[in-house]
Amino acid sequence: MSAQKVKPKVAFFDFASCEGCQLTVVDALQTHLDLLDAVEIVNFREASSERREDYEIAFVEGSITRPYDEERIKRIREQAKVLIALGACAHTGCVNAMKNLLPPDEVRRYVYGDCAEWYDTYAARPLSAVVKVDVEIPGCPIDKEEFVEVVKALLVGKKPPIPDYPVCVECKLKGNVCIFHVGGICLGPVTRAGCGAICPTYGDGCEGCRGLIPHPNENAMEEVLDEVGLTLDDIMHYFTMFNAYREVEDGKWAQR
Repeated sequence: MSAQKVKPKVAFFDFASCEGCQLTVVDALQTHLDLLDAVEIVNFREASSERREDYEIAFVEGSITRPYDEERIKRIREQAKVLIALGACAHTGCVNAMKNLLPPDEVRRYVYGDCAEWYDTYAARPLSAVVKVDVEIPGCPIDKEEFVEVVKALLVGKKPPIPDYPVCVECKLKGNVCIFHVGGICLGPVTRAGCGAICPTYGDGCEGCRGLIPHPNENAMEEVLDEVGLTLDDIMHYFTMFNAYREVEDGKWAQR
């Protein structure tokens, strides 16, 4: 009789986030029971009371916003053979990083009032700013089918199929009318695809929740904006919804 194959041990963790990406994972597992047969989940607060630290693969949702977070993610990184940033908060810093646009003391006073000094916090950062990240699953929340494909790829030792082209490609494949042509604003020309262009398909402009594509063509974006009488300054606040960390780090926000 052949020996039973050892299942990879998987854990899920969360930092500053709404935990919507983990709920999407729970949703995905309900319709892809084959994944539950392929792995052993040893830590997943949203779905199980079990807490073990012998995991090999770590899915981490949320951004790093305080010194304790930094210590904890480093411990997770040390244990995990593979670490996956789960969703926009872990991938780009997401809406949490909007606080980086203001002085940290001002933000603490605004949120906590007279108790501001009780809370030890600093500028929000994506996981990759603190530890090495092996795979990033973009989105706010993640796409459950993309999550399934990433897990399947990891289990067979392949590189996960995360798109590196813009949302505009998916819009064209769907035959969508360009949001700019109907008086809207859209970050599709510079945002990573993989969402099926869901927002433009239903009439809303892309706000960049999947982060920017590698080496975005800003000149092409400026040409698109010029055609509709807009400039990058006119739409800069759209970039900061999900990509404030990058804007601040690149110095683009300070240059405005």
